[in-house]
Formats: sequence, structure tokens, C-alpha cells
Amino acid sequence: MEKQIATFKDYTIFMADKTSLLEIAQFVVRENYSHHLSSFTEKEVNEDIKSVLEEEEYLYDNKSHIYIARDAFGNIVGCIRSFHWDKHKILPIEKIYGINPLNAIHQESKYSFWHIGRFAVAKDSGISTLTLFKRLMALAVKPIVEDKYSYMIAEIDSKLLKVMKVLGFGTRQIGKSIDYLTSETVPVCSSKRGIMGFFSKYGELCKAA
Repeated sequence: MEKQIATFKDYTIFMADKTSLLEIAQFVVRENYSHHLSSFTEKEVNEDIKSVLEEEEYLYDNKSHIYIARDAFGNIVGCIRSFHWDKHKILPIEKIYGINPLNAIHQESKYSFWHIGRFAVAKDSGISTLTLFKRLMALAVKPIVEDKYSYMIAEIDSKLLKVMKVLGFGTRQIGKSIDYLTSETVPVCSSKRGIMGFFSKYGELCKAA
């Protein structure tokens, strides 16, 4: 069941649960295709939707935070997911890139890791995609900011990564980029310190006016 988080002029942000995973997988994949490819087949889209859905169902647990923005008609116009890693499940960064965060980032048991993924915003919604991105990202990284010993793990589109840098997000690349879901995608991590440059500026945006 979805829980309302904040309402803005053009959309409302909800915290979703497992029942929304199929809708999210469909939205994320279709938006990636529309942003990056001029021609594709429904077979390709459906195969990627199935793959993304299986991955999200595998990762989902009671510590998952899934945020979706819906317009006045109930359509998803943006989403993001943060998952508190139990250090046992195989994350996308390990499955796709062969990178174990415990080896690449930190092995001390006191450190927590949050995997941020499934970010997408609607291409033709007529809303400010940058503002929506800031709001969704602020919600996703809030648990990391609130925990002294936490790291973010993510696989991020190379163009989006440049935007994040401009917005004050400090990340460290921990592997070679690959083509994933239609675009060049970079494996990165960020500490609380790296995130604070962004969160100190835009954290308040995730609260309703």
C-alpha cells in the first residue's frame, strides 16, 4: 500500500511497497528506452521489464524505501529506490560488474551500505525533471545522511552522473562503465561526506511547501 509523503503543485510523492514493483519496472524500462533509443521492439522492452522486476523482487525487503511521484491522473512521473544491503544478497553492482562493495569500499562491520537504483523521471510530463530528481534523490539518500557510517552504492547513467556532480554530489567510480538499459552506466559509491554537498542544498526540497 502506498503512503503519501509530500504533495506539490504537479505531483504527489508516495512511499510504495512490493505491490508497485511491476509498475515501477515498466516505467523505468520504458523511460530509459524513450530517453536513449530512437527505435526498439516491444520484445526488447518486455525482456528488460521482466529482468528488472525479477531483480527488484529479489532485493525487496522491509528495509527497502521506494519512492514514486504520481501526477493528478495517478500516472507515475518519477521513481527511485534505496535498499539497505544485508551484505549477503547479490547486488546489481556485483551481478553486472563483478564488484563486491565490501572489497571495493569498506570491510569494517560498523559500516552500512544503501543501494540506490531504479531512478527515472518521465520525459514528456511537462514538469521540472531537475526539481523532481532533486526531491527523489534527497529522499533516497536521507538514511545515509542520518547514519555516520553509511555508504551509497549505485550504477548511474554517465550523463546523470555529470548532473549530480554539478549539484554537489561527490562520488567515486569503483569500476569500468558498461552499457546497461540503453545507456553508458557507471558503478559508483559515495560516503556521507560526499552526499552532504548535495543534501545540504536540496534536502529541504523533499518536504511539502
